[in-house]
Amino acid sequence: MLIIKKIVIAGTFDILHPGHIFLIHETAKLGEVHVIVATDKNRKRFTGQIPIIPEDQRLSVIKNLKKVTSARLGTNDQNILLTISEIRPDIILLGPNQKFKINHLKNALEGIGLDKVEVKRLTRYYDKFELNSSSLIKRKILENYHKKSKNEKLVYNYPTKLGKVEQNHV
Repeated sequence: MLIIKKIVIAGTFDILHPGHIFLIHETAKLGEVHVIVATDKNRKRFTGQIPIIPEDQRLSVIKNLKKVTSARLGTNDQNILLTISEIRPDIILLGPNQKFKINHLKNALEGIGLDKVEVKRLTRYYDKFELNSSSLIKRKILENYHKKSKNEKLVYNYPTKLGKVEQNHV
């Protein structure tokens, strides 16, 4: 009997790009792809920025990708392990630019009884295209669509579940 492994990946998935698709395809080579999409609140907490795309829309897009077995939002608190413990994966695959340290994550998993979970990191970036990250896409949009003077600030206002958000870009 073939045993299919459960693989978890997690991220913001703001402005879906080829690097995200590459991560999902590489994950699918290992088993079933279970995705945890970061909430707007946690993204703001960890990076100081709200995603461009609201969490419900990001989740909907990820759920509809062919190789994704399941997708769900993470929690709104800092307990990132709660959702992982509910999924009970065989492997957690970190993206190449995710800041988690494998040994710290492994120790935290052991602390909640998930000591059999393997933690791996995808070591390659998908570099076939120049715009292979959300940050690069955002920068290109700002460069191409807003010509501003040297001292002018660009301010975006948009509604989220957390209220109206204002982001300044220099």
